[in-house]
Parts: sequence; structure tokens; C-alpha cells
Amino acid sequence: MPKGISVAADGGIRRIQLDRPEKLNAVDTPMLDELSARLAEAAADNSVRAVVLTGAGRAFCSGGDLTGTDTAGAAEAANRVVREIIALPKPVVAGVHGAAAGFGCPLAVACDLVVAAPSAFFQLAFSRVGLMPDGGASALLPGLIGRARTARMAMTAERVSAETAFEWGMISHVTSADDYQTVLEQVLQSVACGPTVSLGWTKRALAAATLGELERVQAIEAEGQSALAETADFREGARAFRERRAPDFKGR
Repeated sequence: MPKGISVAADGGIRRIQLDRPEKLNAVDTPMLDELSARLAEAAADNSVRAVVLTGAGRAFCSGGDLTGTDTAGAAEAANRVVREIIALPKPVVAGVHGAAAGFGCPLAVACDLVVAAPSAFFQLAFSRVGLMPDGGASALLPGLIGRARTARMAMTAERVSAETAFEWGMISHVTSADDYQTVLEQVLQSVACGPTVSLGWTKRALAAATLGELERVQAIEAEGQSALAETADFREGARAFRERRAPDFKGR
């Protein structure tokens, strides 16, 4: 399991798992680089007809690792992962249970289909530590749920349940507690046995229609995160996160 990512080949399905359960699959730069490499590998392998992205343990992905040290270049690495998912010429399915928070939220919704268990929730938690959404969330989510709901998520850090995410159009499938794995496998088999080239062109057209500004928006997010990382509010937010208390922001 190199750098928090595990991979398995299962017929025409490439199974990629965020495998750092002790950190709720929080990502750092080496983990993002490894995920990027495995996505590129799946894209280039003609035997792969679908990719599934899941998380080990209790969460899908809890966002960036605020307690670690391997975070230099993480913003660009995260942006690259999202672009690779969108550009990958085969269906990518996210299986989400538990938290898809911080970067975990755009990571999930960048996938073509999202199958969520009732335990799943989606959260742009960045404002809790004095940061802003990244990974292209500012482009991905308005196209799915609209500007007002995206602003609500981004500015209040509200948790959105799997059922609400489905009602809003953020995700494609929500399951019962008992049939999450069954539905995820059914969806995977459906796209893996489908007309792969056709589905690839469908992805390309949908991205052109809805995500033409993705790279420009990601650049703004990266610039903003860099500036925000120097603020007193971020330092207070990160300190409060580590100390498991509410932050006392001063607006500077």
C-alpha cells in the first residue's frame, strides 16, 4: 500500500482505494501524487473499462491533512487529480460512505457517478479553518446544485446528507443501509460492460458543456488558498482544529 493508496485489478474494473483510515483518508501531497499516478495508469491501460474510487474505514475522504507535514504542493496535486478524473476516457464511479469533506467533496463529485450510503455526507469544511474551497469545487458544484446552494455549503460549512445531496442533484445514487455494496457493484458492472468509447465521448461532451472554466477557477482557488494560508484566521483555525475546539476568528 504505497503512500496511502491501494489498487486492485478486477477484470475490466480498476479499484482504487484511499487507504489511510487512521486519518479518515485525509490526503497529503505524496498520497495525491500516488493517486494521480494510479489514475494515469488506469487511463492508459486498454484493459480497464471502469474505475471505482472508495475510501477505507469510516470515511471516503476527510480533506487535506492539517496535522501532517507533507503538504507542499498539495493544492496543485489536488487540482491535477480532479482534472485527471474528468479527463479519464472511461467511467469513474465514487463509492461514498461516511465523510466526503473538504477536498473529499470535490474529489467525489468530480467522478461521473457517485453512489452514496445513508451514512455519507458532503461538506465544504474549509471555512472552519479560515480557508476557501479548492480542488475545483467552485466550478464543479455550481454546475450540479447551483450558485446559492454552493455558497451555502462553502460559507456555512454545512453538512449535506446523502439524501439531500441526491435531491439537490449533487450525486447520482443514494442507497439504503443494507444495499450500498450491492448497488455500487451493479452500477460498476453496468458501466464496465457498456460501450467504453461511447461513454468516454459522453464524458468529454459533458465536461465541455459544464466545466470549461475549471482550470481558470482552480487557479483562482490555488491563489486564494496561498494567500489565506498566511492569515491569522487560518493559523487560529488550524490551531483550533488540532485542539478540537471552536476557532475564534478575528477577520484578518
